Amino acid sequence: MADEISLDGRTLAGVANDATGEVGRDTTFEFEQVDDRIHARYAGGSVVTGHLVGTFDGRRWDVRYAQLHEDGETATGHSVGVVSVLDDGRVRVEDEWEWESKPGTGASVLEEVD
Repeated sequence: MADEISLDGRTLAGVANDATGEVGRDTTFEFEQVDDRIHARYAGGSVVTGHLVGTFDGRRWDVRYAQLHEDGETATGHSVGVVSVLDDGRVRVEDEWEWESKPGTGASVLEEVD
C-alpha cells in the first residue's frame, strides 16, 4: 500500500518510557527492513548492545528484543507498537512492552532522529 511506512535506514531514539524500562534518550536504534521483517541494533545509556527482531506491516510491529547491560546483565522481552509519521516527516513508535526474562511491563515512545 502507498501509505505504508518503511523503517529501513531510519535511526530512532527513546523519548519516553515507564520507570521499569531501560531505553531512554541516550538509546538509539538503527533499523533495517526487508519486506515485513525488521531488525535493529541498539545501544546507549545502560544498554551496551541490543538487538530487536520481528515483523512490521507498515503500521504495527511485533518484535522481540535481547540486550546486554553495562553491569553484565542480559534481558529479553516482547513488544507491540504502532508506528506513525509526525507532521515533520519523522517516524514515531508508541510501544507496549513486557520483559520475558524478569518482571515488568510498560509503554515507551521512540522517535526518529537526524
